[in-house]
Amino acid sequence: MGTDAGNWAVVGLMTVAAFSMGMTLLILNWVVAPSKPSPAKAAPYESGVPDVVAVKPRYTPRFYVVAMLFVIFDIEAIFIYPWAVIFDDLGLYGFTEMVSFIGLLFVGYVYAWKKGALEWV
Repeated sequence: MGTDAGNWAVVGLMTVAAFSMGMTLLILNWVVAPSKPSPAKAAPYESGVPDVVAVKPRYTPRFYVVAMLFVIFDIEAIFIYPWAVIFDDLGLYGFTEMVSFIGLLFVGYVYAWKKGALEWV
């Protein structure tokens, strides 16, 4: 066994061990845990006070759209930093790939802007 095969064997062994541990715990919970469902257990509970009025959503969906846009552009920054570090090694191919990546993100930005996702109401 070469060093590469030995490394992959360790990765495979760890993957099998993690999967088997997870499945063992799930099956053990299913077998051992008591299950007595009732309407009282299924009812929502908060601070010991029963619900008097229906729960209203606290945030508009626009908040979540802005949050998703933030995550997308945060991921962009995460991809651009390593690209900038090895820019000289990538050459023209790396440059064109990053230009296309930024272009796709820019198209998404313009789309979100035109749809009004960036306007806070």
